[in-house]
Amino acid sequence: MLLSLEEWMDLRAFRALRAAGASFAEIARETGHDWRTVKKYLENDATAGPPMVVRERQPRLIEFWAPVIDEMLEREHKLQATVICDRLRRHHGYTASYQRVKLYVREARERICPRPLELHRRFEVLPGAQAQVDWGDEGVIETPFGPEHIYSFHMTLSYSRDPFSCFVTSQDLATFWGCHIRAFAHFGGVPAAILYDRTKTVVRRHVGRGEPVPFHPEALAFAMHYGFSICVCAPYRPQAKGRVERQVKIVRDGVLSGRTFYHPKEMDDAFRDWLPGRRSQVHRTHGEVIAVKAEADRAALLPLPPTPYLVCDRHLRSVGKDCLVSFESSLYSLPWRRVRWRMRVELRVTPEEVRIFSLHPEPILLATHKRARSSGSWVVDASHWEGLPDGTTTKNAEAEEAVLACPTAPELELLASRSHRAHVAVARRDLATYDRIGVPS
Repeated sequence: MLLSLEEWMDLRAFRALRAAGASFAEIARETGHDWRTVKKYLENDATAGPPMVVRERQPRLIEFWAPVIDEMLEREHKLQATVICDRLRRHHGYTASYQRVKLYVREARERICPRPLELHRRFEVLPGAQAQVDWGDEGVIETPFGPEHIYSFHMTLSYSRDPFSCFVTSQDLATFWGCHIRAFAHFGGVPAAILYDRTKTVVRRHVGRGEPVPFHPEALAFAMHYGFSICVCAPYRPQAKGRVERQVKIVRDGVLSGRTFYHPKEMDDAFRDWLPGRRSQVHRTHGEVIAVKAEADRAALLPLPPTPYLVCDRHLRSVGKDCLVSFESSLYSLPWRRVRWRMRVELRVTPEEVRIFSLHPEPILLATHKRARSSGSWVVDASHWEGLPDGTTTKNAEAEEAVLACPTAPELELLASRSHRAHVAVARRDLATYDRIGVPS
């Protein structure tokens, strides 16, 4: 007789009575079980575990295709169950439901390609040794110039969790490093190392695990100017810079939530008003007041260089027939006498202006413009188009006007030589002659 778990536990309670000398028959009469059942579970060599029902396992229908599924997963670990099911039906005669495939793939994926451990080691740093940087996407706001997409830049000192944030309308190279300059001025120094994601403003291209990371040339130049080291996180490991990841949410909740802003500067002002309260709090990780611990952090920072680094993003463009070049969907003019159609030029872009240079060994500055505030703008200096044909006359007439207006040097010499060689005889008459023939003087 197979007992239930509750009956087995009740029967095992009679072990002390059996050890005292009671017979199996006496215990059977007391418990209401057969004496053979009592003997089975109270003998000295009886198993310590509860009775188990041993059933013969029936093979599952999907197990016929299990080797094929395993082979697919070994080739591509992230292959979806829907794709596997479709291939089984097309090429291997599978006719059962997709649910069977999904359940088996879930089990087989963990067996063939187990997930990496979610655990990680906590690390601590010395004062001034590290800062962490990250972006936050704050959505679109309505400004006096129209809707603007706002991004938040965050830098956190790793030792004290002392924060800095500012709000901008672009994530380009010049803006990214310009935010660093603002952060260094806020902290009063430069950390020894800064930890980043593998963003395109820091990393030139993505490489495989274990390969050396090719940094962006402008990132290397900026880091050398300020004297800090660049560190990048491993792919898909946001825990490596959890200090700044947490700050993004704290600033969003404490500064932006429930408020309406009409300009990024208003957001910067709101952060500055909120910051003293944040720095006066006891941080829940290191258990000290942030401002107090930040004193040691800031004192260990590297000094700022005498001059700030001029952040410049470089782009190559071709000159159009209208003497314009395109950048970020806006057009910028060039002096038509100094360029030609399809000529390649270099744009050196800062957050405030766009400078255009020639590509000579010694680049020549061709034009300087203020950077357009919105895409689709025309930034044109009227002097660049002075004297340029406007297309209202024929091609031949334009050429004739150009020749008449600008004679070449050989033509000028030829005219001068002819004027010297020409000798024309001119008659000389007395003025009284004209009075006699009635010509008014």
